[in-house]
Amino acid sequence: MIREAFGMIYASEEMTNLRELVDSRAVGALPVGGKYRVLDFPLSNMVNSDIRNVGVITSRNYNSLMDHLGSGKAWDLSRKSDGLFILTPFSLRENPGIYRGKVEALRSSMDYIRRAKQEYVVLTGATFVYNLNFDEMMRYHIESGADLTVLYRHTTPGTQLDSRAHEVLLDIDPSGRVTGLEVNPVLTSLGAHSLKTYIVRKDILIYLVDDSYSKGEYKFSEGLLRSNLDRLRIMGFEHTGYVGAMRSVASYYKVNMEFLREDIRAALFPASHPIYTKTQDSVPTKYISTADTQSSLIANGCVLEGRVENSVIFRNVHVGKDAVIKDSIVLPNTVIAEGAELDHVILDKNVRVRARSRLVGNADFPVVIRKGGMV
Repeated sequence: MIREAFGMIYASEEMTNLRELVDSRAVGALPVGGKYRVLDFPLSNMVNSDIRNVGVITSRNYNSLMDHLGSGKAWDLSRKSDGLFILTPFSLRENPGIYRGKVEALRSSMDYIRRAKQEYVVLTGATFVYNLNFDEMMRYHIESGADLTVLYRHTTPGTQLDSRAHEVLLDIDPSGRVTGLEVNPVLTSLGAHSLKTYIVRKDILIYLVDDSYSKGEYKFSEGLLRSNLDRLRIMGFEHTGYVGAMRSVASYYKVNMEFLREDIRAALFPASHPIYTKTQDSVPTKYISTADTQSSLIANGCVLEGRVENSVIFRNVHVGKDAVIKDSIVLPNTVIAEGAELDHVILDKNVRVRARSRLVGNADFPVVIRKGGMV
């Protein structure tokens, strides 16, 4: 990276629209694309930008996240100097463990921030899936004289948004400066959609967090950013590549289905900037003579006897004889019995589907079976 920076990932944003999918896991631990977790993408983006000191802020339901991250070896972050740090909650006497916003989460991690030797912070969340090297954004931040730079993507003004999903829209003037923002609008006139990724100097971040917290402002966008639009030079940097958002069950379904497109996979997995994940050693998938697969992503360790069409199948899934799976997402260690029919369905981990069961949803309202369920 052209300037020394450390990374911080806020991995536990509350996304109630994801319903059963986040009952027992943080958003960052959501499986995606057959073998990845959502957190793999921001973490790999940092590693590919030569950031070797990364703190992951957790809140509740972080056991699966910790199991996935381990020592950070998969991302070359198991180091004697710097490396991966999992920042658990309960660091503040006045905080019961559920943060009221990113500002409070950052304040609870202030010991880690102050100890970091790097000059800059790359701060991001774990609700977006994209591939980006932060070098160009850092260069823009320095050359523009910004106090803080926020990453955004273009959106069409007038687009109807889900007001429950904590959408942040930015007003950016011709010079690139952020002059206003909207949070959770139903209909927006603005054309810049915040990706909640920021570059800021460490000393400025410490001041802003302490100042906002002292005023009772716990939210980052509607508190810290909005209060400082006139005082600070806040600039916007546009990301023009693919972005997938984990806002709701429908958007989670949509992102996984987009992994089936060759152009999306090319945008997310360029050879020069790989996405790393925890390695799971397992045998190759076994295709029985009765199996029929079309246009699907199928991970290792599966046993397929039935038909799989236009679906994402994670590791160690058993699809029984004469079962039909179409336009669905099946998470690891799931068993689908003989003759079952699934259409626009999301099965979480360790689900059992009985013989000749039939589940049918649609792209906007896929059927979701919670972790460990039986149907």
